[in-house]
Amino acid sequence: MDRQKSGKKIGIVGAGPSCLYVLKNLLTLEMAIEVEIFEKTGTIGAGMPYSPEGANAEHITNVSANEIPPLVISADDWLTEMAGKLPERFAVDKENFTRYHVMPRLLFGKYLTHQFETLRKRAEATGKVIQVHRNACVTDLHDLGEQQKVMLTLESGKTREFDMVIVCSGHRWPHEEEDARKGFFSSPYPPAKLALQLNHPVAIKGSSLTAIDAIRTLARHNGHFEHTDDGKLRFVPARGSEQFKLVMHSRNGLLPAIRFHLREPRLSPDSLLSAEEIEQNRRENGGFLSLDFVFDRNFKQGFQKSDPAFYKRIKNMNVEAFVELMMSMRENKEPFELFRQEYQEAEKSIEQRKSIFWKEMLAELSFTMNYPAKYLSAEDMLRLKNVLMPLISIVIAFVPQSSCDELFALHDAGRLDIISVGDKSKVERLKEGGIRYHYADEQGKKHAIRFDTFVDCAGQPHLSIEDLPFPGLLTRRSVSQAVLRFKSLEEAKKLQQEGNDLVVSNDHGDYFLKVSGITITDHFQIVNEFGIPNERIYMMAVPYIGGYNPDYSGLDFCEEASRCIAEKIADVLDAKHPPMHADC
Repeated sequence: MDRQKSGKKIGIVGAGPSCLYVLKNLLTLEMAIEVEIFEKTGTIGAGMPYSPEGANAEHITNVSANEIPPLVISADDWLTEMAGKLPERFAVDKENFTRYHVMPRLLFGKYLTHQFETLRKRAEATGKVIQVHRNACVTDLHDLGEQQKVMLTLESGKTREFDMVIVCSGHRWPHEEEDARKGFFSSPYPPAKLALQLNHPVAIKGSSLTAIDAIRTLARHNGHFEHTDDGKLRFVPARGSEQFKLVMHSRNGLLPAIRFHLREPRLSPDSLLSAEEIEQNRRENGGFLSLDFVFDRNFKQGFQKSDPAFYKRIKNMNVEAFVELMMSMRENKEPFELFRQEYQEAEKSIEQRKSIFWKEMLAELSFTMNYPAKYLSAEDMLRLKNVLMPLISIVIAFVPQSSCDELFALHDAGRLDIISVGDKSKVERLKEGGIRYHYADEQGKKHAIRFDTFVDCAGQPHLSIEDLPFPGLLTRRSVSQAVLRFKSLEEAKKLQQEGNDLVVSNDHGDYFLKVSGITITDHFQIVNEFGIPNERIYMMAVPYIGGYNPDYSGLDFCEEASRCIAEKIADVLDAKHPPMHADC
C-alpha cells in the first residue's frame, strides 16, 4: 500500500499547547495524514493555563517571548502584526515591550490560538487534513489489537477509529470535595470561582506560582492596588474586607525565586544527555542511570568555564550537600526579606542582561533530568523527589516582577503572611465548612488553626493509574503501573518495614517503588502489563506521567515530547522524514 496516499488517521485528545506542538512536529513528516482533534472546551490552542479555565486578566506568564519554543511566528512579531486589532484590555505598549517581557496569560492564549489556526491553514495548503471538534469530550479509548486501530468514544456515545491516538488532555484538577464542602477549594482554577469578598483570613496551601495566582485574584475582590506618590505599590482593603488576610502555608516557609535575565538559547547545545551517554552510564551502574552522574554532567561541569570559583566550591558535593548549602542560605533569612534581596538581584540581572548562572543551570538540570528519569533506581528517584526537587521547585518558578510588587504590597499592608509547616502538616476538612490546619512550627510547637476558607495551591497533583479517565485502557490492561526497581534489596526491605506501601516485590524477589501514573517509553507510548509498548497510543497528558517525568511542565516540555512522539510515529509508519532528535 502507498502510505503517501493512504492518509493515516491520527486522533488527538485535547487542543492546548501540547497539541499545538504535536501538530507542528507532525507537519514536518513527509507523509499523508488526516488529523482529528477533540477539545472538550470551545477554546483551541490556549489550553487551561492561558484561557479563562486557568487565568483572569490579572494573571501573567512566567516566560517571555524569547523563551518560547518556536512556532510559526514569534510572540513579539505577532503583537506587532496585531497592533490595533486586539481588545483594549490586551493593549501592549509596543514602544516599551520587548521579547524579554512577560505578557498577560489570556493575551498569550490568543497568540497560541492564532498559531494553531495558522498551522492548520498551512497543513491544509499542503494536502494534510486537520479537523477540529470543539466541545467534544472524549470519555474512553480502546486499543483494538489485531485490527491495529484505536477506538475513541465521545461523551455523546459516538465512536471513531484511528490508526494512532495522542492524548494531550493537559491539566486535571480534582474538584469533588468542592461540591460537598463549603469554603474548600481543591485548586484555584478556574479563577472565576475565587471571585469572593471575604472578611476573614484565608488559608493558602503552598507558595508556588499557583498560590500567587490565587492571591492575585482574591486580593482584587477584597481591595485594590494603587501607586503612592513615590511610585510604590500599596494595597487598600475594601469596605467589608477589614479582616481579610492571606496566609500561605509552605513546607519550608520560603517564597519562590524571581525572574532574572535568561540566556539565549535557554538550553546549551550539549544540555541533553545523548543516548550513548545514558547507555554507557547504565552499563557501568547495574542498568541504572546514576543521579550523581547526571548532577555532575549536567550541572556541576557547566561551571568549570563560566564560574570556576563556584565550581571549586561545589565540585566535591553530592546532591544532598549542594541542596543543604543552597537551602541554608535561604532558610536563615526572613522570607520577605530574602524575597526583597532576590528582587533586587533579579532587577540587576535584567538591567545588565546578565544571567544568575547557578539558577539557570538548575533549571536546565531539571529539564534535562526529565526524560531519562525513568532509568533511575528507586533510591535515586527518592533522592530526586525528596532532596533535589524541593530546591528546584523554588528556584525555577521565575516569579514575574509585577507579581512580586503585589506580594510586597499585601505583606506591607499586613494582609499576607507565610509560615513554615514542615513535611507532616495535615489539612482537616470540617463538616460545617472550612478546614483546620495542623502543623508543628520550627520550634516543635503544635498548632491547629481553623480557617473558614481554604485554597489548595500545591499545583497539579500527580494522579494515579486508577485516575486515568479512559476505563477501556484499564479494563483491557493496555496500561501498567509506573515502577522503578531498587538497586539495593536491603534498602527496599527497610522502607517496606517502615510502612512504605509504595514498595512492592515480584515473584522473582525484585523490589520496586510504585511512582505516580502509568509506564511510558522514551517516545511516550503507553506500555501494557507485559512490558510491551503500544505503537498506536501515546500519552502526553501531564497528570498521568509524573512518575517517569518529574518536571513535566512548560512549553519546553511540549516541544521536546511532541518531537519524540512525531519521530516514533514516523518510524512506525516508515515515513520519509527529516532528521529529528536522537535522544528521545
